[in-house]
Amino acid sequence: MKVSEFYYELPKELIAQEPAAQRSMSRLMVLDKDTGKIEHRVFKDIIDYLYPGDCLVLNDTRVIPARLLGKREDTGGKIEFVLLNRRGDNVWEVILKPGKRAKPGTRFIFGDGILKAEILEVIEGGNRLVKFEYEGVFEQVLDKVGIIPLPPYITKKIKDYERYQTVYSRNKGSAAAPTAGLHFTNELLKAISEKGIELAYITLHIGLGTFRPVKVENIEEHKMHSEYFRIDETACNKINAAKKAGKRIIAVGTTSLRVLETVADESGFISPKEGYTDIFIYPGYRFKITDCLITNFHLPESTLIMLVCALAGKEKIMEAYKIAIEERYRFFSFGDAMFIKTEK
Repeated sequence: MKVSEFYYELPKELIAQEPAAQRSMSRLMVLDKDTGKIEHRVFKDIIDYLYPGDCLVLNDTRVIPARLLGKREDTGGKIEFVLLNRRGDNVWEVILKPGKRAKPGTRFIFGDGILKAEILEVIEGGNRLVKFEYEGVFEQVLDKVGIIPLPPYITKKIKDYERYQTVYSRNKGSAAAPTAGLHFTNELLKAISEKGIELAYITLHIGLGTFRPVKVENIEEHKMHSEYFRIDETACNKINAAKKAGKRIIAVGTTSLRVLETVADESGFISPKEGYTDIFIYPGYRFKITDCLITNFHLPESTLIMLVCALAGKEKIMEAYKIAIEERYRFFSFGDAMFIKTEK
């Protein structure tokens, strides 16, 4: 299957540069994956499409100030780090700019020296393993010297960085937000819960690989980036109970879906697990547990548009995107939402 099959032309002005005025007032396209029928609503109406006993699976990761601007300890030359994955005690995989001269042993300082770093090794893809030195709690130091990294297509400065966090974010570790969850408010989640829908929280820490283009012509040859995830017993019990009762498992975002499909067995049940996943879902994939998906509109030729095509069918998704452009939906991280549903 060719990457070019997932291309579409997007007018630049449809790339959302800031969040909607109110989270749950984003637009919502509802796509029935069985019939191809499309409805146009606003996000707070999602509750009308959720039924008692359904289970919503949400990613509770929180974006950290993963972008660090500093200088070389010896020459004073400027450097930019972006933290990707925690690899051990104070050891992180990072992207560097400029990175060519950052050889093992090179040292850098950030925030007037309250955070220091030494390159340990260069790894596959040109990223570095770096050991940090600091006093106190790493997350608190990061809050002082780091910046929240926004996706490369957002060029406008945002006023409130909390709008790039979900209202239920609690486990720090992502370099990017699970953007499908940005549309939920606490009030909407409360109403959904009171209607009898189960809420199950999982964690997947999103790396910047989520924005990386697919560079091979045949998608089967693409190597997916690896991301840390955790799903506990409480979440598993809720999801398994819904599955056993014949109710729908609804992933909020592609990250939740990837965790579900990573941990599910062939019969569609799951067990608690922690680790790394590099699952790559594209058309032809047989879903083990996920029935429906709440998601945003994704970049052309990205692994994310391939995933939604796998769930709903390539023709239906590409047609839905064509309609979304005609109807002037807002695209990408701060954009509008899509609910891919089945009545089961």
